[in-house]
Amino acid sequence: MDPISQAFTRIKRTDFLPVEARQFAFVDALLSIGHGQTNSQPSTVRAMLKLLDVQPGHRVLDVGAGSGWSSALLGHLVGSHGEVIGVERIPELVDLARAANARQGQPWVQVRQAIEGALGAPEEAPFDRILVSAMAHALPEQLVEQLGESGVMVVPVADEMLRVRRRQKGVKVTRHGQFRFVPLRED
Repeated sequence: MDPISQAFTRIKRTDFLPVEARQFAFVDALLSIGHGQTNSQPSTVRAMLKLLDVQPGHRVLDVGAGSGWSSALLGHLVGSHGEVIGVERIPELVDLARAANARQGQPWVQVRQAIEGALGAPEEAPFDRILVSAMAHALPEQLVEQLGESGVMVVPVADEMLRVRRRQKGVKVTRHGQFRFVPLRED
């Protein structure tokens, strides 16, 4: 079984959903987690993780951590020698994501309150990988700057999934189809 399939087997979506949504955990659809936010459909999360190409030992930033499910999946992929920092703007979701992640037994995964006025976690950069689970209007340069050398970011921009790879001489962007997400707050 490939590492992403192993992560999906080990980290149950149900554990990250509000009680009223848990019966739909196995449906390939986005689900409301309250506060105008959603838990992305599993096929979308799988596609994003495949593009991200997370390896054991990586430092990963999860922007728009929401329920914490993606942070936990990333934690499984990086293993105990890696680190995952999830950032979320909505305090109630931060609390729920922290509680759900605490039950996963992965202390190398942290979900934090996003810093007002900052996008991502610039004070923690650089990162090997950045996953963005909200739609940007344009490529978020603040996040590109947080990528380490040869780092990769997967981000939906204007309804299109982009894979951004940082190189010595700039970035290489590839396009990977149409997707819909809640808007990324960049203030």
